[in-house]
Amino acid sequence: MSDGLPDPTGLPGLPHPRETRRLIGQTAAEAEFLSAQAGGRLHSGWLLAGPMGVGKATLAYRIAAHLLAGRDAADGLDMPEDDPDLRRIRAGSHPRLFVLKRGPNDKGDKLSAQIRVEEMRKLKSFFHLSSADGGHRAVIVDAADEMNVSAANALLKELEEPPANTTLLLIAHQPSGLLPTIRSRCRVLRLRPLDPEPLTEALAQAGVTGEAPEALSVLAAGSVGGAARVAQADGRALYADLVTLFSGLPHIDRPRAIAMADACAGKGAEVRFPLMLDLIDLLLTRAARAGLMGEPELQGAPGEARLLMTLAPDARAARRIAELSQELSARARHGRAVNLDPSALLLDMLLRIEATATGSAAA
Repeated sequence: MSDGLPDPTGLPGLPHPRETRRLIGQTAAEAEFLSAQAGGRLHSGWLLAGPMGVGKATLAYRIAAHLLAGRDAADGLDMPEDDPDLRRIRAGSHPRLFVLKRGPNDKGDKLSAQIRVEEMRKLKSFFHLSSADGGHRAVIVDAADEMNVSAANALLKELEEPPANTTLLLIAHQPSGLLPTIRSRCRVLRLRPLDPEPLTEALAQAGVTGEAPEALSVLAAGSVGGAARVAQADGRALYADLVTLFSGLPHIDRPRAIAMADACAGKGAEVRFPLMLDLIDLLLTRAARAGLMGEPELQGAPGEARLLMTLAPDARAARRIAELSQELSARARHGRAVNLDPSALLLDMLLRIEATATGSAAA
């Protein structure tokens, strides 16, 4: 960002979505948009919905470039690399594209936690300044989930009475959290988590190398951004350590648990600690699901499937694990908010899992 703050619309370790040359694994969503355009059903508002990191922003920029260049559905969304509209978009300087995103906080020293109404005023200025151009305009909201109430209501007015020759592309990781009136005024394009093969291909395109694509797909929930995070922080090894630790149930190796918790605290653990929290949540979520639906097809680590069935051998145990997952997630959020010692917080969580699993086995 021009004020020196990081761009909130990019993911660490990956090229920015506007620079991504191909969208991998989302042909159905692309085909749905092109079909609507070909049939004369080009809505003014589109809601691109799906988990974080599966290509929603990349698709939004591809659609924007396609529309700003005045292309037809028959042309497809792939564009020549020397196309002037595409080059301006990649440079972040296209005069007919506006990206609505989080701006600075009141002090100007950090990003705001939400998209605020101040950013909506910039959108109003964009509409005014670009009105004389005459070409198609596009607005990307990244991400619509991050709008506060005032900003959401202001955007709703634009969706209710959209400016001429304008397409609004709303990116939403959790569309259920949006105003129902916003959702009702948009055509929805759903993007799915990626299977191991396209996930590996997308990571290679982004310059990220990772082994064991099936395990990586499990740990990242089919998200390119999540997979990059796991690969760069050696998340596969962390998850394998968790599986090994709990494979000793009904009792875990206490010294090993303490060492794991200590390794996620202190200097240099800024990435490792939140990743471990996410991996614990993933383990419990997968265990609860396995208790209801049976052993999963893919494993996040060797021996995981057997462990999941140990943690939740039946529906009753699955409910206990699901309740524990919610409890520990709330505890982790509170602990991070009040700056509890990460090592103590993690050790407590590991011991709570042991106690719950032991209780389930005895029930």
